[in-house]
Amino acid sequence: MSKVVFISKRKIQWYIVLAALIVICGAYYGWQRTQAASVPPSDGARVIELVTGEFKATTDDGKTLESYRWDPGNVYLRKGEPVELRITGINGQSHPFVIEGLNVSGEVHKGKTTVVRFTPKNAGIYPIICQTHTDPKNGGPMVGYIIVQ
Repeated sequence: MSKVVFISKRKIQWYIVLAALIVICGAYYGWQRTQAASVPPSDGARVIELVTGEFKATTDDGKTLESYRWDPGNVYLRKGEPVELRITGINGQSHPFVIEGLNVSGEVHKGKTTVVRFTPKNAGIYPIICQTHTDPKNGGPMVGYIIVQ
């Protein structure tokens, strides 16, 4: 035997109002949590975003090869231009690095962003070198280039 349930017009209106309030509150909460994808630095420096990347391959004999890199691999700057590098760790647990010739160093961790600031004084090519991945047996060399014009 089936039951018949009667819902008054007033209850339906209340359910509609309640559902609308839930949707509005959810939208407001989501809106408040949004943030700008990239916040410009307060000193007016140019922001460059880099990530760590990894490539894996398997040879015919079943050996796994890994290679790490900075992406993008080349960053072009102007001399005297203040720069903020934001390097995000995507692959690999830790990438301690140096930028030779610019006296810049740091360490990138997986899932985190490391920020370094500098102003290149001279034109030239400055390698950014990961100190963990320095040779092929360690997934390297992991080298990128800061090209100052």
